[in-house]
Amino acid sequence: MSPLMLNRRRFLAGSAALGSGLALTGCDQFDFLAQRGNPVRQALEQANVLTYQSQRLLIGDQTLAREYSASEIRQGMKPNGSTEPTTPEYMFLRAQNFEPYRLTIKGMVEREVSFSLAELRNMPEQSQITRHDCVEGWSCIAKWTGTRLGAALDQAGVKAEARFCVYHCFDNIQRTLAGDIFYYESSDLVDAYHPQTILAYGLNDQVLPVANGAPVRLRIERALGYKQPKYLHTIELVDDLRPFGMGKGGYWPDNGYEWYGGI
Repeated sequence: MSPLMLNRRRFLAGSAALGSGLALTGCDQFDFLAQRGNPVRQALEQANVLTYQSQRLLIGDQTLAREYSASEIRQGMKPNGSTEPTTPEYMFLRAQNFEPYRLTIKGMVEREVSFSLAELRNMPEQSQITRHDCVEGWSCIAKWTGTRLGAALDQAGVKAEARFCVYHCFDNIQRTLAGDIFYYESSDLVDAYHPQTILAYGLNDQVLPVANGAPVRLRIERALGYKQPKYLHTIELVDDLRPFGMGKGGYWPDNGYEWYGGI
């Protein structure tokens, strides 16, 4: 990988971490980042849109993330974020070795479909050794195995008016007096149909561990780590992200991260 690409990846990761860190520090001087109508926050959001549009033009829709050799896997994939959902539904599925699990695709589709874990494993398999880049500043090379998301979407028949996939997860990342807040993320259809975007059920030639997102974790390989949602159960095709969460397209974007998260 060229020094220019490496520096670009580091800059983007650092920028996302900085923005999110300011929003979540709790310091009074940065309270404006939590105010959705604040002109400074709006300016930052417009910068995110510009970054997204610029990267699409510079990189291209089908450009692949770098893949590595097996000899470059030197450690296990570091678990981070939530590592053990505690909702009754997830705990039941885990106790049953995820045999009752279903992945549902719904929304702006010709037909709602769902797949068991066995059915996903029987679809054409794809493995790739890629580098996971986290906004916390660490990276890890790992081998991911799964089936292409695009192929699963085609079985549902994505309608022409759909623009985004919203990814709903079992991950109760935050508990409040009003109840659990569940992790969700989203992508445009370009990333959803990218040839390296897979529904991963295997990690380093083993069954995907719970700590890393079992039974299914999405891999969008040209994006930062928070765009790789774990514990995935539903994919919803939509034309607008505003009805979900705080309307920014994901749990962390709702809290100040960049939505696109591309690298």
